[in-house]
Amino acid sequence: MPDLLRDALLEFQTPPPLVVLIRLAVALGFGGLVALVYRVTTRPPQDVGSSFAATLVLLCILIAMVTQVIGDNVARAFSLVGALSIVRFRTVVRDTQDTAFVIFAVAVGMAVGAGSPWLAVGGIGVVAVASFLMNRATRASAGSAAGEPFELQVRVGIGHDPQHLVGPTLDQHVRERRLMSVATSRQGLAVDATYRTELRAEITADALLRALNRLDGVQSVSLQRITPETPVAGAL
Repeated sequence: MPDLLRDALLEFQTPPPLVVLIRLAVALGFGGLVALVYRVTTRPPQDVGSSFAATLVLLCILIAMVTQVIGDNVARAFSLVGALSIVRFRTVVRDTQDTAFVIFAVAVGMAVGAGSPWLAVGGIGVVAVASFLMNRATRASAGSAAGEPFELQVRVGIGHDPQHLVGPTLDQHVRERRLMSVATSRQGLAVDATYRTELRAEITADALLRALNRLDGVQSVSLQRITPETPVAGAL
């Protein structure tokens, strides 16, 4: 290899190739653990998006790679921040807990890339326990809602039929549903459909809201427990 080309390619002080490969392989394994924690502790299996779990794995590997590229070079760190700032994502993370797992994958990837695998192991263990406990607390607080009547209001874009758009998802999460009213909103740009529903025994209100919010065309979802004081919309 010519000296000029060798200097251009090997100018930066990077770890040995074997160390780089080992770190990336470890990042792959840890990324799989992050995705596993996400799938087990966040929501029922039918509500989990496989693409998001795969993104967590890839993100962990990429951050480990970027961390090794940066090393101890501050100038290179600022250059990469500027280069990566041009990346834009059109997919909206609908759940704040999903955002937390994105940061979790980034932190694990940085720990592996910086040569601190035990920090990543400890982080995965603590986050897994915390996520599991919080998920159990959320299910316990929402579990009593099963079998009780709810008023569900779903707002969809004007080009969508509410029955066809949300019907299959509702059938998976509620024991019965009854369309109570349909009205336009936002100056005719959206349609509000109101249902009277009862959740299935194994489904929480939070799971229903997440499933509906992931549907393309759904703009907002509101779920309210019906009490004797709650005014109910007139049935169709």
